[in-house]
Amino acid sequence: MNLQYPIGKFECPKKITKEHIVNWIKDIEELPNKIEELVVDFTEEQLETPYRPGGWTARQVVHHIHDSHHNGYIRFKWALTEDMPVIKAYYEDRWAELFDTKSAPIELSLDLIKALHAKWVYFLKGLSSEDLEKSFIHPEGDVEISLAEDIGIYAWHSNHHLAHLQIVANKAI
Repeated sequence: MNLQYPIGKFECPKKITKEHIVNWIKDIEELPNKIEELVVDFTEEQLETPYRPGGWTARQVVHHIHDSHHNGYIRFKWALTEDMPVIKAYYEDRWAELFDTKSAPIELSLDLIKALHAKWVYFLKGLSSEDLEKSFIHPEGDVEISLAEDIGIYAWHSNHHLAHLQIVANKAI
């Protein structure tokens, strides 16, 4: 198994259908409960266990999910209120090394993920077909990303990091 990409890398379909959107939103909606059910009984040792050699600890992964998805939600808002904005990228590897990401109780991010995803999913379910076609520019590679594609990216991102946490959970078995 590729521990860095246990579910593989995101591959966007050439034609994104309504069914894709519905399924991706469902993945985003279900993530908070799936994470909480998985990590609720993690010991401190498990929280400090990296999912792969050189990878983040389970604690860092949980905090990263909040940081990333918080940024993602804002990107959607920018794309709907500005004309193809260039979004602000961030150094996720540096954020993962900050003291709060390395030491804060995961409940802080779990609570934020629950609230964020509830609002984000409500927002996503209200997007029109025209809204889904709106785009932003990601400065890394100067890539245009539609909101439809970005829903898929965040659904993948949700399952990608859930798989990392499952690796840590399985190490304890």
